[in-house]
Amino acid sequence: MPEPIPQPVYNTSAPVLVTGATGFVAGWLVKRLLEEGFTVYAAVRDPGNEEKIAHLKKLDAGLPGSIVFFRSDLLDEGSYAEAMQGCRVVFHTASPFTARVDDPQRQLVDPAVKGTRNVLNTANATESVERVVVTSSCAAIFGDTADIADAPGGVITEDVWNTSSSLDHQAYSYSKTVAERAAWEIADAQARWRLVTVNPAFVLGPGLADRPSSESFNLIRQFGDGTLKAGVPPFEIGMVDVRDVAEAHMRAGFVPEAERRHIVFSEVRTLMDMSEALQAQFGDGWPFPKRVMPKWLVWLVGPLADKAFTRPMIAKNMGHAWRGDNSKSKRALGLEYGPVETAVTDMFQQMIDAGAVSKP
Repeated sequence: MPEPIPQPVYNTSAPVLVTGATGFVAGWLVKRLLEEGFTVYAAVRDPGNEEKIAHLKKLDAGLPGSIVFFRSDLLDEGSYAEAMQGCRVVFHTASPFTARVDDPQRQLVDPAVKGTRNVLNTANATESVERVVVTSSCAAIFGDTADIADAPGGVITEDVWNTSSSLDHQAYSYSKTVAERAAWEIADAQARWRLVTVNPAFVLGPGLADRPSSESFNLIRQFGDGTLKAGVPPFEIGMVDVRDVAEAHMRAGFVPEAERRHIVFSEVRTLMDMSEALQAQFGDGWPFPKRVMPKWLVWLVGPLADKAFTRPMIAKNMGHAWRGDNSKSKRALGLEYGPVETAVTDMFQQMIDAGAVSKP
């Protein structure tokens, strides 16, 4: 007989904390928490910024749970203490995500690492906390796609760690790696609360804000605005719907047996697969790319078109196979994944509706 699917236990008698509550993944997580009737303590940088929190207030008005906003900052030590009081579960989602930075230490590493230490040290000082769920990334598991060939069996699992990224190469991946290591250092030094991490691959899907913005949206926009009309790089990666990532957080927080790391992705897809899904849904009136550029051409012109495409990045990621094992997320959390194509087309439709992309 098949093993029973793990079921979350939702005890709504205590509030839960979500850091970075205005974020892409966090919005869907807040929605799920409100659907279950939780009081959500939403930690944001500026609770007075109505534009930033409008979508959360809309959720608050239409769902069984409720939201209380708190002012907190990743780099302001102790600023999460008030928001964490009385919470049994803490979801730490706040962390910068961008590939285009001038000062990776200041813009990526410091907020990721110091912010994680700030939140988890506050958990140590807050007696009510029983579990902390940290939004990590597959970027903390491998740095470049070429690294995957060196993993046991050529497949990344939760036992693998990124050892190739640095401030000078794949700085975002480096920030996620050192931040998650800092989280485990703090968690493993105590025994009162449990740390569980969610390590998603490339996250796609619609946002809950009217005009969402993230690196994912920047990429999808380029499919429709003609930037990639000449062709897409030969790149493949694990992809996952943001709504499935939110559900992974829910289960990481409330499945009693959930523990340690969880790789979260639905399917491995190429950039060309994404383009074909968009063509199938929206037709030929858009300048969707219809071919894959040869790697040598990407290596030659990529750095000229976008500073995020360095030649070492191209050499170590383009044309390499992406292989990962998501079986723990299915077995231990009971996750069921939706198709990547739905995430891609829903995301593009939202951008059309918001006026963020239009036919040439």
